[in-house]
Amino acid sequence: MSPTPHRPNLDRLFGEVPAIKYGGDYNPEQWPEELWPTDIELMREAGVNLVSIGIFSWALLEPREGEYDFGWLDRLFAMLHEAGIRISLGTPTASPPAWFFHRYPEARVVTRDGMTLGFGSRGMADPSSAAYRRASASIANALAERYGKHPALAIWHVHNEYGAPVSECYSDESCRAFRIWLQERYGTLDALNAAWGTAFWGQAYGEWEHISAPAESASVVNPAQRLDFARFSSNALLECFIIERDVIRAKSPDVPITTNFMAGTCPSVDLWKWANEVDIVANDHYLIAEDTRAQVGLALSADLTRSIAGGRPWMLMEHSTSAVNWQPRNVAKRPGEMARNALAHLGRGADAIMFFQWRASRSGAEKFHSAMVPHAGTRSRIWSEVCALGSDLGRLAELTGSEVKAEAAILWDWESFWAQDLEWRPSEDVSHRERIDACYDRMWRDKVTVDFAHPEADLTSYRLVVAPASYLLSQAAADNLRRYVEAGGTLVVSYFSAIVDQYDAVHPGGYVAPLRDVLGLTVEEFLPLRAGEKVQLDQPGLTGDVWADAITLEGAEVMTVFEDGPAAGGPAITRNTLGDGKAWYVSTRLTVEDLAVVFNRAYQDAGIDVPADLPEELELVRRSGQGVDYQIAINHGDKPFDLAVGGTDLLSGQDGDSHKVPPGGVRVIRTAGAS
Repeated sequence: MSPTPHRPNLDRLFGEVPAIKYGGDYNPEQWPEELWPTDIELMREAGVNLVSIGIFSWALLEPREGEYDFGWLDRLFAMLHEAGIRISLGTPTASPPAWFFHRYPEARVVTRDGMTLGFGSRGMADPSSAAYRRASASIANALAERYGKHPALAIWHVHNEYGAPVSECYSDESCRAFRIWLQERYGTLDALNAAWGTAFWGQAYGEWEHISAPAESASVVNPAQRLDFARFSSNALLECFIIERDVIRAKSPDVPITTNFMAGTCPSVDLWKWANEVDIVANDHYLIAEDTRAQVGLALSADLTRSIAGGRPWMLMEHSTSAVNWQPRNVAKRPGEMARNALAHLGRGADAIMFFQWRASRSGAEKFHSAMVPHAGTRSRIWSEVCALGSDLGRLAELTGSEVKAEAAILWDWESFWAQDLEWRPSEDVSHRERIDACYDRMWRDKVTVDFAHPEADLTSYRLVVAPASYLLSQAAADNLRRYVEAGGTLVVSYFSAIVDQYDAVHPGGYVAPLRDVLGLTVEEFLPLRAGEKVQLDQPGLTGDVWADAITLEGAEVMTVFEDGPAAGGPAITRNTLGDGKAWYVSTRLTVEDLAVVFNRAYQDAGIDVPADLPEELELVRRSGQGVDYQIAINHGDKPFDLAVGGTDLLSGQDGDSHKVPPGGVRVIRTAGAS
């Protein structure tokens, strides 16, 4: 894998005169060619300047192995180029053609329970399959040879949504690849047996060939083996990307290459390890339609994507104009919601706003998915909003390249999540994602911009670091957090954190041992609560549920005590001083509202100023660049609000010392000369 990122000039994508890229997936092969000129005319009307093509076209481009048909794609390239519309060219390897599986049946995915998956979907090839990797490299090479230097080509889009819908494969070929990966990781069987704790249940291995993928078994499979298989599976997918990327780069070195992540919604891919392998980070995000506060989940995904990108601008490669098609209840977006969604991503660092897809499909699994051109056509509300958004993005071009700076970070570690989600944990009610969402929602309401960070990353730029779910915490990460607090940082740690090491083994010394001096306490025993059980804390109205700890103090100050429940009389919330910093520990589950008790004090410790006069429904984030600030204000409430920020609203052109943000409205206010 690349030790450092290859970063071609992104002017190829954004232009020498920067512009926000706007468009979506275009699948013209689903429509008569006579319709293509109409589509392109409509794209120009809507302000579209970038389209993604070819993503699911393998069967058309290579109808038989080694035989290529580029005629239709040549014509499409020429038409888009003539219209001034730039191209994101996909490699179609997420959907191998029928001939491939007929000829290479061993490349089919085998599930953990031994079922071999059939043809007819997407993302269904074994990533360890030599035949699949060879065929993927071949089609990528053919595309790069033909289009790699085409003047309309702005960016390469490799594959589609790695890890969805299949991330793990238990085929014979995958098992062989897993053994090779283990040999490279551990070197000897003695080292592997020690790391996996195979003395338990008599699982010790004497030969490498005796090791297999952790398929379904009579009871719980060794959790360290499961954790390593998750690591291996993420790595196998990354190897597939790198194979295609390097083939393309050899023929098309000046064009940036990416793939579309699913930050926050695809738990099987460790994107910290992927970030430096792409030239620009791209993400897909779809609202959880039934979530009445879906705007918070959107913001989380955008902040996570920006963090994966190292703070650099990124691309929103897909989102929806209205309803999606795969959720239990696919709630349509209300008037204005599409623009709010798009501009929220923009506010949190996206320099490209793209949709799936351009024209709604009449056939196939996603025919009820919304599109820029819906089934209702160009007289529809959606089409009007698509055109209005394109016009607005044209007014916001100067934001391109500006960045978002955060004072706080939430720790995010896919390996920890994989480990915590395995079987036989103390309570099925403990969810890493629930705690992250709750802490993020609290900070979103408080208008505190958040980055996400790996526990071993450099945290020195953050005043506040929150660890809502660091079940797996390496000693290196613990040392990093200790240095952070000693140097003056403020740390907030939630329950069931710092429990195991990188092998899913309990730390020597017991629970929270690597953070014992940081937190000023030890956890003697977990005291999980029964379903529905609540515990009262000694502040009026403050209750917890799901969890409590039996805590022994080792220097920490008690901030709140359990009044009842299994930990009655013991500490519930503590605060410890270490060096120049503070470390908080919260040993029960608090609601988003009750978390304010902790966070308000933590903000004070961290020196973070939280505006006290802004409504919770107002989303506020800032982008900065070249001595100019842009305040993006989004009103998710039903009442107007006067925002006391002076400058020019780029959407309306209005100047003033304050700006009224109407219900459902957005303001993007340029403030010159800000820091």
